[in-house]
Amino acid sequence: MVKLILLLLALSAFDTSLFAKKTQAEKVKMQNLEVVRMAAKEMTSKLPQKVDTYTQLVTIEPKDESLTYIFEINTGAKSDAAIIREAGKRKMDERIMRGICSSSKRFIENGIAISYLYKSAASKKQLFRYDANETRCRDLIGPAY
Repeated sequence: MVKLILLLLALSAFDTSLFAKKTQAEKVKMQNLEVVRMAAKEMTSKLPQKVDTYTQLVTIEPKDESLTYIFEINTGAKSDAAIIREAGKRKMDERIMRGICSSSKRFIENGIAISYLYKSAASKKQLFRYDANETRCRDLIGPAY
């Protein structure tokens, strides 16, 4: 009988510690969800915002523990396919990813993923997408990230 009571006490202590850890993880997730929602609301209130001659940030969408920045590119007379080909030749991917990792470091370090989605202003079709999280940024920039 004593062994059974000790076993039940040990199991209840074990279950409590698992619950406490889960609760902490849930608290962090809930905090991140709130940060994502509030950040998107605040930043979106200042949009649209011109980035350069061809690009405009039009909205920021929150989803779970991620923020997606949606840009529109005014491609002029060029087709979507031509824009995609040209970007590949210029090797923009690494520069854009480094920029995301740098400018969004505080979000990323706290478990919030960041995506940049580029669409054609004319066709509204997706041209490019870049997804950054802590692992991808560390792989790109190195252990100092």
